[in-house]
Amino acid sequence: MKQVAIIFFIIFSVQYSFAQKGQITGIIQEKQDVPVSYVTVTLKDNGDRVIAAGISDAKGIFRLEDVTAGNYTVSYALAGFQTINRPVAVKPDEVVNVGTVILESDTKLLQEVSVTGQRSSVSLKLDKKVFEVGKDILSQSGAVTDLLNIVPSVSVSPGGEISLRGNSNVLVLIDGRRTGLTQSNALEQVPADQVERVEVITNPSSRFDAGGSAGIINIILKKNKKAGFSGQLRLVGGIPNETRISPSLNYKSNKLNLFATYGIRLSDYVGLYTMKQSTGLSGTPVDLDQRQDENRHDDAKLLYFGADFKFNDQNTITAAFMRNSTHDHDKTQLNYLYSNKNNVIDSSLTRKGESWEKRSYNQFEFNYTKNFARAGKKLTVDMQYDFWDSDKDWNLSTSKVFPSAADLPVIKTSSMGASKDFMIKTDMVQPLDSISTLEFGLKLEDRRVNSDFIAEQQNSVGWEIIDQIDNHLLYKELIGSAYVQFSGKTGALSYQAGVRGELTHISIEDRAGSYANEKNYNRLFPTLNVSYRFNERTTLQGSYSKRINRPRLNMIYPFNELTDLTSRYVGNPDLNPSYANVFEFAFLKNWKMLTFNPSLYYQRNTGIMEDYTFRNPKGLFITMPVNIKAETRYGFELSMLYNPFKWLQVNTELNLFHYAQQGSYMDQSFDYSGNTLTARVSAQLKLKNKLAFQTLYNFRGANATAQTHTDALHSIDFGLSKTFLKDKATLMFDISNLFGLRKLNSRTAGADYEISQTNIPNAARYRLTLVYRFNQKDNQTVRQAKSGNRD
Repeated sequence: MKQVAIIFFIIFSVQYSFAQKGQITGIIQEKQDVPVSYVTVTLKDNGDRVIAAGISDAKGIFRLEDVTAGNYTVSYALAGFQTINRPVAVKPDEVVNVGTVILESDTKLLQEVSVTGQRSSVSLKLDKKVFEVGKDILSQSGAVTDLLNIVPSVSVSPGGEISLRGNSNVLVLIDGRRTGLTQSNALEQVPADQVERVEVITNPSSRFDAGGSAGIINIILKKNKKAGFSGQLRLVGGIPNETRISPSLNYKSNKLNLFATYGIRLSDYVGLYTMKQSTGLSGTPVDLDQRQDENRHDDAKLLYFGADFKFNDQNTITAAFMRNSTHDHDKTQLNYLYSNKNNVIDSSLTRKGESWEKRSYNQFEFNYTKNFARAGKKLTVDMQYDFWDSDKDWNLSTSKVFPSAADLPVIKTSSMGASKDFMIKTDMVQPLDSISTLEFGLKLEDRRVNSDFIAEQQNSVGWEIIDQIDNHLLYKELIGSAYVQFSGKTGALSYQAGVRGELTHISIEDRAGSYANEKNYNRLFPTLNVSYRFNERTTLQGSYSKRINRPRLNMIYPFNELTDLTSRYVGNPDLNPSYANVFEFAFLKNWKMLTFNPSLYYQRNTGIMEDYTFRNPKGLFITMPVNIKAETRYGFELSMLYNPFKWLQVNTELNLFHYAQQGSYMDQSFDYSGNTLTARVSAQLKLKNKLAFQTLYNFRGANATAQTHTDALHSIDFGLSKTFLKDKATLMFDISNLFGLRKLNSRTAGADYEISQTNIPNAARYRLTLVYRFNQKDNQTVRQAKSGNRD
């Protein structure tokens, strides 16, 4: 409590306004509310003598300090735009806000100079790396998970797990906040072309939650800025079946902005999992060959609608509602073939499973934003209420095939879950002068999860409970946090330092009384970001942050499904969070045809969570997460964008790192170290008649822990697009996992066993996508809820 009390004292001891003598402020934008940075703002007297000068920042904000009272002319100049000159009068001890200045393109200049270009796809901000989503085919077709596979530093495994620099302990946000769209596979519901940019934040500032030891991936959705009605219709067809229909509508006026999106998705997935298991290696060995064929069918509906209402230039509110509902029907068949040391078949079994699952995720959100007369000063209040429920049933029938045919008892499991999550936060941005800003905020989040699970086996008179698996779990989580951070600039040097305090209270209990635990995690999380800008094209950056990685709910959930006869994954209610100290140095250089971005990073994690596999007395393999002592990870990352011609663009990425783990659990030592790398190459050709082609190759090198070795993973994606009807329509064809290369091979070894597995959760997928737009450009989409101070 003392730590947070210190933060509260710092926050509320800061005055909300600072009197400035003779100051001129304002915001510079293009049409459609796009901020313009690096605009030269010059103040001159009647004799054309320069009194003061400055430039606009990344948000288009400028300030001229210490201006003597009088009448002046202020000019706004930037290459490619018309220079604007306007009179301004300054009175003693007055802050003059000139409001929003709109720059117009210099059409004459543009006609004389035949140069085409686009915003750099990678840029370094003070506390993040920004990947601008352009018109790449693979970033316009498919879902957000497909898009993330082309974002530097980010990778998505065949099973949908998102990693940052090879570390899956990452926090995924949309518009700066956690939503239901980032849970499980819900990102499959969001079309990739609704994303404007992806922010990769390896050392987040204090403004963000401290969760996610690898960092944060912040997905920023596009926002419609054109007045009147606009929208688009998106149709997708694929093999295996992927049918999507996504209409979007938007209406925008000076005061009101209405937006709505509706999506229907019908998808089939074909998976194949094989396993070779050898046990009793020190005595009488027994081999098991297992094959699992999986057919998954998902039906999903997504509804998202809301409104922004602008009372005036200073006050705006936003209210929105989202509902994401899914209905899954999965079928699986497992074949087991047992043999002895002489490869003589001992027995064989077949298990068929069928499951039905319904999930419903609902979210209400509210935002209030107040902009003050002083440019850059802003107050935001955000409230969010999420509630979801799920219901899943499994039916399992097992039959002996050899040496004699027989039916074993039918097994069924049922799980029901529900959650309620309420969040409220407020943020304040307070400029101190023209080069420094103070930010502070408060946040409270309360989460409650209920879950019932039962496993039953059929007997001669009805059903009986299996292994006493009939329980109810209640999980409660309360997180209170406060932060303060200061940012400033001295010449070419920019800096930002802050501290966040978080108080976390967690309680876990079950009906049977097996688990009753309360935990409190109270920590301070300091951050520091420093950036030196040599010129407009060259930046050097250094950063540090302390992070926390809290266990996900499925990692502490003690119940498990019984699909497989031989193995189960079980959560660990005693799991504790891990902590990380992260250091990084990054360099960015932009030439005319090349963007060069190398980085060096070091991360020290304590109490990390690692999967532990063991064999219980019944011969069943159990995998559960446990805490071990520490992990050290350091590496080198290089991203390059090469654009030698207008029609050719090549992206390459390399991440080479070393890792070392220390610790033990039970009789298992986790001491292990190794090296691995990831690489990615993407090439795009822009041909005549608005025809484009793109291919992407992903490589993830082999890696290992003390128990498990995972082979290298390859994948190839391909895309082709054609825009027509005066840019109103785009037709795209893409193939993900071309040639079915995305296979996950692993080997797990213990004192008396060895397990080799090959997992192919998704076969190659072929998709045809048609997007039709009305009253909007090809780089716009439906307006999403106002993000306030979140981005």
